[in-house]
Amino acid sequence: MNTEEQIKAYIFGQAEPKRSEMQTLHQTILDIKPECKRWFLDGKNSENKTVSNPNIGYGSYTITYADGKTREFYQIGLSANTTGISVYIMGIDDKSYLASTYGKEIGKASVTGYCIKFKTLKDIDIEILKAAIRDGFAAHDGTTGE
Repeated sequence: MNTEEQIKAYIFGQAEPKRSEMQTLHQTILDIKPECKRWFLDGKNSENKTVSNPNIGYGSYTITYADGKTREFYQIGLSANTTGISVYIMGIDDKSYLASTYGKEIGKASVTGYCIKFKTLKDIDIEILKAAIRDGFAAHDGTTGE
């Protein structure tokens, strides 16, 4: 299966209403950045052990680790979890930015340094979530990590 097929299978593998909400968020992210690179991570490590929830990634930037090694990774992530949906905003250096900028306005969501987690779309202000996603894409100018 290619990436698009994996994404579709993952979304359609969710029970309703999460399936429809994941599809809505997937399309929302693509509307914001239509030509972005798409990723699908199945949540398994190199030993095929589950280490995280599967997730869909959008965009690309370069992570530089403390030891100087680099790795390409997605800018925005989308994942179903046991209680709802998580949207990951990666690559923002200030780990208090999301919570201080969007935490009070987004609605009933948990906002950490890089994750916005909520039970259902009706609990949040989708326009505020879109603004956070735009910020995540803007944090890096495409793929350079600068």
